[in-house]
Amino acid sequence: MSDTMTRTMTTLLARATRTVHRPARELATPPADSTLRPVLGDPGLPIAGHTFEAFEDLLALHRRQYELYGPVFWTRLAGRDVVMAVGPDAVGQVLSHRSKTFAGSGWEQFLEPFFRRGILLMDSDEHLYHRRTLQQAFTRPRLIGYLETMTTTIDHTLTSWAPDTEFMSYPAVKRLTLQIASQVFMGEDLDAQSQDLRDAFTAAVQATLSVVRHDVPGGKWRAGLRGRKTLEDFFRAKLPQARANPGTDLFSVLCNAQADDGAEFGDDDIINHMIFLMMAAHDTTTTTVSMMIYNLAAHREWQDRVRQESEALGRNYLTYDDIDKLPSLDLVFKESLRLCSPVGALARKTTEDTELLGHFIPKGTLVGAAVSSGHRMEPWWRDPDTFDPNRFAEDNREDKAHRHQFTPFGGGVHKCIGMYFGGMEAKSILHRMLLDFEWSVPQGYSPRMGYLTGPYPADGLPIVLRRRTRTEEHT
Repeated sequence: MSDTMTRTMTTLLARATRTVHRPARELATPPADSTLRPVLGDPGLPIAGHTFEAFEDLLALHRRQYELYGPVFWTRLAGRDVVMAVGPDAVGQVLSHRSKTFAGSGWEQFLEPFFRRGILLMDSDEHLYHRRTLQQAFTRPRLIGYLETMTTTIDHTLTSWAPDTEFMSYPAVKRLTLQIASQVFMGEDLDAQSQDLRDAFTAAVQATLSVVRHDVPGGKWRAGLRGRKTLEDFFRAKLPQARANPGTDLFSVLCNAQADDGAEFGDDDIINHMIFLMMAAHDTTTTTVSMMIYNLAAHREWQDRVRQESEALGRNYLTYDDIDKLPSLDLVFKESLRLCSPVGALARKTTEDTELLGHFIPKGTLVGAAVSSGHRMEPWWRDPDTFDPNRFAEDNREDKAHRHQFTPFGGGVHKCIGMYFGGMEAKSILHRMLLDFEWSVPQGYSPRMGYLTGPYPADGLPIVLRRRTRTEEHT
């Protein structure tokens, strides 16, 4: 089935789900002696539930469900009943992990076949053990080295970008972030294999949200399993060399990292972490950079403002100490993350009967912290659909209204381990792009969004790209 036919079918089924009225139902009845309230919601279509609505427009679905049921409600996605937590109070309770009742990872059904044993799928002592070891790859000296490596790749790639009246920025950025990931994570240029690896990553990511979750010919699930096998074979073949002659890349660091007790990661641990980190590093950063490009194209006054700061810095490339010297670019970075959080929801599973904002949640319930939707809803953000980077300025700081008001990198013990790396990469790409190019989009254009691990510009985000004439040379 073609992408156009798939989109049409998804739209029709999403409309069918919305137009059929179903009365609110309780997820589970609280114990007789409890003062807790039941979680209300509705299952949507038979079997599929609200899956097609979520694919078409997750934000619209969550806004409607919030209006009907409040910040805690249940819905059915991909055949599973899921309790959704929307807004800083509900999301904060799920992510804070204080009672550890939201400790069990809820991602297994969606991610385990393709990204098994990734850090996000671990919990409790095992998670802490692996996280502490992984953090050796994200220390300040390591980040400085990674930045020096990525600037060469950014320079080479952006030099090759050709001005165009319909430059497809999303796939171009996706190729760039994978090239950066290959250099920084593997210490080598993977151009000869990059298309195969991109296809493998894409297949694995798309398979996580497959409606047909079985290994059938022609299905996304089967393609994802094959993608996983391609990635496993690639990293396993690289292990002996990385152990024998370690470099400064992340792969070498993991091959030789030692835990507090002196133990090293086994081969399978390294492969599992690399597949997950490569996916997380290049997929989420691609969306963030692309949406920064779009926002600066649609709001040229901000493009001019951040470019002036980049020019004033006087350097083609950012050093580690420069990352915090571009305040306007940081505002755009944060606002782009708010408007399009690259991770749509963070999943947990309850380890015992518990409560969420006074609602009864039974043991074994899948709970989703709706990060991206909460960033776009009016009870917590002023004019949430408006691009306004100044909401993060020091004299506003809407993000400080609540500890969990702004959580694009998650929170608690599972907060993104690569958040500083991702911010450093996004700002480095935009800094160089601002010096080399000007770009725009037609008046009124907004990208057609799709949904994988989070929202992304499914139409490729075409822009009008023009190369600038430098008035002075930067170092």
